[in-house]
Amino acid sequence: MAGKIISNKKNLQVLYEDNHIIVINKRAGDIVQGDKTGDKPLSDVVKEYIKDKYNKPGKVYLGTVHRLDRPTTGLVIFAKTSKALPRLNKLFISKDINKTYWAIVKNEPPKMSDTLVNWLKKNPKNNKSLSYPKEVRDSKKAILHYKMLKRLDNYFLLEIKLETGRHHQIRSQLSNIGCPIKGDLKYGFDRSNRDAGIHLHARQIEFAHPVSKNPINITAPLPEDPVWNACID
Repeated sequence: MAGKIISNKKNLQVLYEDNHIIVINKRAGDIVQGDKTGDKPLSDVVKEYIKDKYNKPGKVYLGTVHRLDRPTTGLVIFAKTSKALPRLNKLFISKDINKTYWAIVKNEPPKMSDTLVNWLKKNPKNNKSLSYPKEVRDSKKAILHYKMLKRLDNYFLLEIKLETGRHHQIRSQLSNIGCPIKGDLKYGFDRSNRDAGIHLHARQIEFAHPVSKNPINITAPLPEDPVWNACID
């Protein structure tokens, strides 16, 4: 299923769909669920897609399983049935869904590969998580593994696998080792990207289908961008 696009409308890129689940390649700037901004969420766009494609009357069922930060791109899974939603939720809780992220960072990391262990504390006032070397009040343990995949002209491409799923975890932990993600002003990069996104992409996902139990392995195409393009040249 690597890079396969089954529908690519203006506002929606569908990478996988069956009776129970649908997987989207999220664009930078899209919000997965509605928030205080009032902007139209990706979940509503997906509902419209399903309603139009299958001529469904009335309301369309869609369960949100997980989220990506607004400036982040890549794979998002939604449940199309009430049977699939709790099973997908269980897969995430039990860490039986393997997610791989790609990030383009400003500086070369201290090691070619490493495991980062920090304690993250969220500040709701500025919607930011700070990394600490040891536990502090109201902090949560965060663990990720990274390896450097490629040296670019001015940046470095990292592959990241998460053991925990904390608020802004990848952004905060990489910034903490001096490797802010391209475009991420909040965590130390010096200028924003033109689309207000950041170069963090949910690249690949692997899991057993919640109903059929068949293995699912999906890779999300990278955004059209000169720096991303250099990663796969």
